Amino acid sequence: MADRDGQREGGILRELGGWIVYILIIIGLTYLIITFVGQRTRVSGSSMETTLSDGDNLIVDKLSYRFKEPKRFDIIVFPYKHEENTYYIKRIIGLPGETVQVIDGYVYIDGELLESDIYGAEVMQSADMAAEPILLGEDEYFVLGDNRNHSSDSRDPSVGVLNREDLIGRAWVRIYPFQKMGVIRHE
Repeated sequence: MADRDGQREGGILRELGGWIVYILIIIGLTYLIITFVGQRTRVSGSSMETTLSDGDNLIVDKLSYRFKEPKRFDIIVFPYKHEENTYYIKRIIGLPGETVQVIDGYVYIDGELLESDIYGAEVMQSADMAAEPILLGEDEYFVLGDNRNHSSDSRDPSVGVLNREDLIGRAWVRIYPFQKMGVIRHE
């Protein structure tokens, strides 16, 4: 009898140890994925209408920009400099080395009208900082919300131009609401 009880206790302890190791591996992998691969974020406000809506839940791809450069019209997530745990979602318009200016409500890149900018919901009423040409440095980006007249973006001094290191990642998949679930179109 004593042998059976000892075997049973050993088996239970071995199984419990296996479960503990399994749970620790899951926790470790979850941490690595959240830290280096993806992150869930929620859209708050209307600055990216009609592409993204208030309340949309997204998965942000944090891995892509480790291997490739951000492109014009990518929808990116970055921290707001003046408020902790607040993130902005905007679209990249100006790339490193370019000169960006807003003239008569339209974006100009290096003096040429950005005609491929089909994302702006309407003509911009205010150019703010972009009324004067903004020369972007070698790792700087100019971003705008799609709902241009209701967006705090690179035209606003509180946001300004972004450095490459500011970019957390690229909006990848909308996971909620379910009827809009899918990969987010960037171009």
